[in-house]
Amino acid sequence: MKLRDLLAGIESVSPGSFQDAEISSVAYDSRKAVPGSLFVAIHGEKTDGNLYVNDAIARGARAVLSEQAAPDGLENAAWVQVQAGGGRKALSIASANFYLRPAEALKLVGVTGTNGKTTTVFLVDAILRAAGFASGMFGTIRYRTPKGIQTASHTTPESLELQKFLAEVRDTGGTHAALEVSSHALALDRVWGCPFAVAVFTNLTRDHLDFHKTMEAYFEAKRGLFSGTGAGAPLCGVVNTDDAHGKQLAGLAQRTLTYGLQNGADITTRKFAPAFSGLEFTAQTPAGKIEIRSPLVGRINVYNILAAIGAGLGLGLDREVIAEGIRSLECVPGRFARIDEGQPFLVVVDYAHTDDALRNLIQTARDLLKTGRIITLFGCGGERDRTKRPLMGEAAGSLSDLVVLSSDNPRGEDPLRIINDAVVGLQKVNAKYVVEPERGRAIEIALEEAREGDIVLLAGKGHETYQVIGERSIEFDDHEVARAALKKRWRN
Repeated sequence: MKLRDLLAGIESVSPGSFQDAEISSVAYDSRKAVPGSLFVAIHGEKTDGNLYVNDAIARGARAVLSEQAAPDGLENAAWVQVQAGGGRKALSIASANFYLRPAEALKLVGVTGTNGKTTTVFLVDAILRAAGFASGMFGTIRYRTPKGIQTASHTTPESLELQKFLAEVRDTGGTHAALEVSSHALALDRVWGCPFAVAVFTNLTRDHLDFHKTMEAYFEAKRGLFSGTGAGAPLCGVVNTDDAHGKQLAGLAQRTLTYGLQNGADITTRKFAPAFSGLEFTAQTPAGKIEIRSPLVGRINVYNILAAIGAGLGLGLDREVIAEGIRSLECVPGRFARIDEGQPFLVVVDYAHTDDALRNLIQTARDLLKTGRIITLFGCGGERDRTKRPLMGEAAGSLSDLVVLSSDNPRGEDPLRIINDAVVGLQKVNAKYVVEPERGRAIEIALEEAREGDIVLLAGKGHETYQVIGERSIEFDDHEVARAALKKRWRN
């Protein structure tokens, strides 16, 4: 592809020379530059791509796109300068151009919000499959195209990878894709230029303030999915109007469907009963009643199902197809995943890692509890928003009978410092708690404390199969550690 075609739609301060140069690939990591590449120098989380321009050129990059002016003496590559702050938008546009704008050939469903994104996307994907569509799915757990599945590196892929995946969906006959759209992705323009057929908002609670700094900025990032990502407003917005922020999003898309359990929502239900076997309820919708049966459990999944119904209706799908898709989804990895090794109590692994998610998880367990206690194990991530740690401690302590406080992904922080931040919240509500920094031993303690009829919640890691300690990522899976501990105790 010629450089001029790759740059179509990018506002440049200096378009550079060599506009007829043939470009073989796009890269934003200099180590992936090859002869003929366009290297896009963007600011990353830990470093600045401009520091690696010479490395990219040495590897054969034919052109460089940067927010900075061309250095003196540049001879071996074209230099395209874009406006300050425009580097990531330029990466998104160039990536889309390189792959021949695949998003325009697909109907995209984007789901944003603090909690519920992953489950809602799994539900939407199940509905798309029930409708017989070849489709893609991208989110926190995995990326899937008709060509295969790979473990996710980010909730929303960087724009270059996202466009490549969308091209795989298109080129293998796919017509739809469902993706989690994180606040980071919106703030960093990873989905810039992608037209969305349906945008879904689940809820907004405190999270990621280490990145966004304020709740206002966090919400503004989410709003971006509805106000437009450089390709116009979504054809249909599906918003949870039980959430105050959701009410602010109603009307931004070309058409809006609201959902919730309070009066006035377009998609709602009047009655549901919590049970270990799942959910059964009648959803009231503008298209008529939909009889819902799902193996998923808890009030939070009623919301997720209503959101998925809205997405299905926004795509114009039949009620029967929507119901079939929801019924077919047996579970979501790491979301209220039950571990059974014959023990006389319930053990659940869940990804809950915010105070609101913990509260929802524990309340779901309490709604299901007949006798016994709730034992909750959790930790807080290191090098992330410290202010949510006492809130998580307060949420866990106020609803649990016993809390086992441990590590999550401490990263480069002292695990005891992280734990001490959470202890403040536990002490505020006079919670009964045990501290054990080593997560494997903490899981053993939680299971040793459990008695018949109890529910043990292992929160925070969910589907993750690693733990980040310092600069190392070690193998660690709550599911496997819990199974081993249970087998040791109940199979001896």
